[in-house]
Amino acid sequence: MAHQEIEHTQLPVRGINLHVAQVGKGDLGTVVFLHGFPEIWYSWRHQMLAVAAAGYRAVAPDCRGYGLSDQPPVNEEDSWVWDDLVADVLSILDALSVPKAFLVGKDFGAVPAYEFALQHPDRTCGVVCLGIPFSPVPFSFDDAMPEGFYVLRWGVPGRAEADFGRFDVRRVVRTVYVLFSGADIPIAKEGQEIMDLADLSTPLPEWFTEEDLDVYAKLYEKSGFRYPLQMPYRSLHKMPNRLDAKFQVPVFMVMGEKDYCFKFPGFETAMRSGIMNNFMPDLKITYIPEGSHFVQEQLPEQVNELLLDFLKAKGHPVAS
Repeated sequence: MAHQEIEHTQLPVRGINLHVAQVGKGDLGTVVFLHGFPEIWYSWRHQMLAVAAAGYRAVAPDCRGYGLSDQPPVNEEDSWVWDDLVADVLSILDALSVPKAFLVGKDFGAVPAYEFALQHPDRTCGVVCLGIPFSPVPFSFDDAMPEGFYVLRWGVPGRAEADFGRFDVRRVVRTVYVLFSGADIPIAKEGQEIMDLADLSTPLPEWFTEEDLDVYAKLYEKSGFRYPLQMPYRSLHKMPNRLDAKFQVPVFMVMGEKDYCFKFPGFETAMRSGIMNNFMPDLKITYIPEGSHFVQEQLPEQVNELLLDFLKAKGHPVAS
């Protein structure tokens, strides 16, 4: 099964067109993949083909404002919220006549995956999240991290735009991929910008080719970075408060121990302390010692095996 077998459609969803990549017949059900930044549907290419070969239907949208999906209307910027992403997933399932699906999210895509499961347990078979633990309150790093922390820098209107604007889109995506694939949190010094933390002499990760970079660059050239900077970086304070959350579906968390996010304040404690079990009665956590922030691209066979084991254990034939 090759990438060429993946079909691409534009679905009219809530007033905009969302690009959706699909593959597989879905005899065993549907798996929806939600990407992060600086990613697109293509980030899930290895997992899509694996679940399709196993009998599932893989569905991977480009988030609104990303890739080949439309940009949300400019004049609605102040009203952009995380619930938009949850509603988009529901609309995609409805448009594809999918009654119930597994959700797989990584990076900021984990937030709508968790939230969808809480809002629509009847439409959710289970949730798999890579790298981002469930948080019952909005993430806040202002007091815990230095000013040069990339999340704080990119949260300042205009700062990232000026930083990124010094380079072409391919160079920006390349630099972010290089930085995010490392084990250290990207933090700039005073007077230094995030894009200055790596240059062209820093090689791409061995599992990420120049051709892969071309795919990302082409799609970010189309979308730009306006919406991606708003969602997630300038919308963290809008994350839902879920102190009363109780997941009614199984949840599987996969964490690469060399994912720089593992060093975010409170992340490792949240995962190792058992506190997430208060919200998720059916929770399994697996650690991948060498896993980076892009573990699904770095170690696809390992991630695919974990994913398929969860789907088979928690799923049952669902009409798709």
